[in-house]
Amino acid sequence: MGIVYEQRNLTVDGAMTVLEGARRKASEMGVAVCLAVTDQSGTLLAFARMDGAPRLSIQLAQDKAYTVTAFGLPTSAWYPMLEKVPSLLHGIVKADRLMVFPGGVPVTLDGVPVGAVGVSGGTVEEDDEIATAGAAALVAA
Repeated sequence: MGIVYEQRNLTVDGAMTVLEGARRKASEMGVAVCLAVTDQSGTLLAFARMDGAPRLSIQLAQDKAYTVTAFGLPTSAWYPMLEKVPSLLHGIVKADRLMVFPGGVPVTLDGVPVGAVGVSGGTVEEDDEIATAGAAALVAA
C-alpha cells in the first residue's frame, strides 16, 4: 500500500455525454427534470434544468449525485438499508447533502466508478430511470 492512489474521473466531455443521455431519456418520457453530473469527488461538472422543471429540484439533483460519490452507492440503496433501523434513519438524514431516495446513480467505465448523475423533478422511479439512462450513455459512447 502506497501513500497516494490514482482515481479515474469523468472529463467535462464525458459529463456532457451523460447529461445529454439523461436529457434525451427525460424528453422521451415527457418529464421535465434537473440533471447534475459530478466527477468522482462529487464536484459538479455539468448541470441542466429542463424547461418547467421544479426549482427545488436544482439542489436535489446535485445532492443526489454528490451522495453517490460520497458513499459509492446509488441513492436507491439507502432507504432499504435504513428503514428497519429508526435511530440511524432519523439521524443520518440530517447529514448535509445526503439523499436517501432514488435518482442518483454511479457513472462507471470498465467497471470503475468515474462520477455520478443525479436527477430530480419526476417521480422517484422516473428520476432513477433517467439517471440510469444517462450513466448508460457514457458506456455507449
